[in-house]
Amino acid sequence: MGKLTVHALRAVLVVLLGGSLFVQTVMVPLLAADLDGLDPDYAYLRAPFLVIVVLGVMAVQVVLVCVWRLVTMVRRGTVFSPAAFRYVHVVIGAIVAAALLVFALGVVLAPGEAVAPGVVLLLGGLGVAILGVALIVLVLRMLLAQAVARDVEAARMRAELEEVI
Repeated sequence: MGKLTVHALRAVLVVLLGGSLFVQTVMVPLLAADLDGLDPDYAYLRAPFLVIVVLGVMAVQVVLVCVWRLVTMVRRGTVFSPAAFRYVHVVIGAIVAAALLVFALGVVLAPGEAVAPGVVLLLGGLGVAILGVALIVLVLRMLLAQAVARDVEAARMRAELEEVI
């Protein structure tokens, strides 16, 4: 991975992390204030909705930090090591947690007439799509495992070759 690519990716990660912090510190309190004026019939939605939003932003932040660490490992040339799996596992867990939060939001909004049934259906589809992303990352984790195994095998063969020479 070239220096320009690393710097560009890090710039994107910084912007996204800054945006997520803005959402947590500014937008969520504003959303909470807006939800104070909610129809009393739907007031029960306020707390679960805010909790789901905050936890969802936290899941995104966890993914961003882990991707930053993986990019650092790529830059150092240590990504093909068992240490990378820790970050990949956390990314997969955070993505699954985000999918579960989207499903939870659908469950919270489903009863009553707070939103149209189509919105709940869209949230279900979004949750499935997010789980699909988790599966893609899982496949990439398997590719990383194969690369690490090949790297270990290559190092063993180099050592054997050096002994022969």
